[in-house]
Amino acid sequence: MIRIVLPFTIAMVLSGSAVMLRAQTKEAVSSANSASAPEAVRTAPVQSAASDEFVIGPGDILAINVWKETEMSRVVPVRSDGRISLPLIGELQAGGLTPRQLEAEITKQLRDYVAEPSVTVVVQEIHSRNINVLGMVSRPGSYPLAKTMTVVDAIATAGGFRDFAKQKSIYVLRQNADGTQSRLPFNYKEAIKGLNPAQNVKLQPGDSIVVP
Repeated sequence: MIRIVLPFTIAMVLSGSAVMLRAQTKEAVSSANSASAPEAVRTAPVQSAASDEFVIGPGDILAINVWKETEMSRVVPVRSDGRISLPLIGELQAGGLTPRQLEAEITKQLRDYVAEPSVTVVVQEIHSRNINVLGMVSRPGSYPLAKTMTVVDAIATAGGFRDFAKQKSIYVLRQNADGTQSRLPFNYKEAIKGLNPAQNVKLQPGDSIVVP
């Protein structure tokens, strides 16, 4: 009798263990799937929102996407006159507009050709808001203009002065609206001492800081 019951008992235990193992495996897979779903949502690419503040200018590179219209979606540069060229629409003024304003204008123009167009404009590269730092600095060149960048900030961004830089004779070259050019003197030694703070002007797009 023992020889009969013992194998039967062992078989039942093994069978129960297998059932429990399958249940645990199923629960683990289900938990993994439910855990990975939110992760997939978190890591999904999010389309960049167009800025309400940035103003498009000449030289900027724009990515224009028209939903479900691949032939009309493209990357375009803003020409020196502030205009861009798009299929169907042709010439369009982009300079002076924010990305959202340009989206609205393209959408308006496309309504004659596309039913309920959905347009997204993303500024891929900014070249219209640059400044130049020239002369006796460690890294002369063109730099993106931050909102509140001053002459001191620009010099620091360019790595500071090289030996024998004339820190009292720096000047800013600025293009005026009428096409003329202004020369704004800047004395670095005075600025860092807090003297004549008005000379540490807030920079504008296109300004060139020259360090003799």
